[in-house]
Amino acid sequence: MSSITPQVLLRAYAAGIFPMAESAEDSALYWVEPEERGIIPLDGLQISRSLRKRLRHRDFVIKIDHDFPAVIAACAAKTPERRSTWINGRITALYTQLHRMGCCHSIECWQDGQLAGGLYGVRIGAVFFGESMFSRATDASKVALVHLVARLNFGGFKLLDAQFLNPHLESLGAHAVAREAYQRMMEPLLGQEADFHAFRTDSDPATVLDWASGGRR
Repeated sequence: MSSITPQVLLRAYAAGIFPMAESAEDSALYWVEPEERGIIPLDGLQISRSLRKRLRHRDFVIKIDHDFPAVIAACAAKTPERRSTWINGRITALYTQLHRMGCCHSIECWQDGQLAGGLYGVRIGAVFFGESMFSRATDASKVALVHLVARLNFGGFKLLDAQFLNPHLESLGAHAVAREAYQRMMEPLLGQEADFHAFRTDSDPATVLDWASGGRR
């Protein structure tokens, strides 16, 4: 995969595959096409009472694409709970190029002037492909996800791909879709129009919760 470029990467996403590395220290990349794909329903995000409370308290300032390099670096960093990651230098460089092209975005939670959590992902048409998330403060990545879902609903997106399921995502309503069903779901959406920047980051918590619960105007 030495010749992979941002354009090749976008075509891969459109074909239902994406790259990963064995570890942050390994420079090699390989293509992944899961038998089952994790999907977060845009009309069925499960928001717990405690998470609703945190959103209403405005514990975080939400910013979009304010410091993408810091977000991907935090997603790639080792933590006591996460001894290794799949984001190596080549992944970082490729997705940073996609970000500069306007095809990759970060949702960021800031607290007291510091980056407390967030996520990043790729968008093509009316599909958003979530890549990775991180937290340095309680619920920061969950708050970022709620804001992402509200933004996608408001902007006319139809599919949020989470790639792989894990207990954290399942607790938020994510479920598995077989590869063939995922392809049928995704392909007609790639050419549809959606506006990632239509939603205001300073929307009040009630508005965010409404849109994250199914997209109400």
